[in-house]
Amino acid sequence: MEEILIVDGYNVIGDWKRLKEKKKISLEEARDDLLGWLADYQGFTGTRVIVVFDAHNVKGMGRKVREYRLDIRYTKEKETADECIERLVFELSNRHRQIYVATSDYTEQRVTFGYGALRKSARELWLEMKQVNRDITEKVRETKQQPKGRGIELSDEIKKKFEKWRRGDQ
Repeated sequence: MEEILIVDGYNVIGDWKRLKEKKKISLEEARDDLLGWLADYQGFTGTRVIVVFDAHNVKGMGRKVREYRLDIRYTKEKETADECIERLVFELSNRHRQIYVATSDYTEQRVTFGYGALRKSARELWLEMKQVNRDITEKVRETKQQPKGRGIELSDEIKKKFEKWRRGDQ
């Protein structure tokens, strides 16, 4: 079953301490940090991640961007991130997908739950993100400690055949 995580981008930025502080200096950098962490999360867990940023006060048609191998959506004029998330949950819901919505907006959690999505608060996502980062670090450490092999393990019989070919003895 495919898992999809839909993230209310600005809600999460406003909740995570690191990003909240960075947002005071540069919203763009806070957004980039969030996207980088979510890209790592997606790559490690295999969960498809869609990030929605609220642009309802910005004139325009909205846009979809593929960056960091993530599906990033900026809402259109007069559309909130909540409306976009609700539409996505409704469109993507079926029995072959499990959808999670990451937001700390209680009303949004209730509405998307009604469409079949499971909720994940921004805090729960942060804790999961920290665990994924620990798992990635551990996996890298284990990989570095593994002895460097020569590739595929071959049986003695195959090794003898290859040695004969190498010597030209066929």
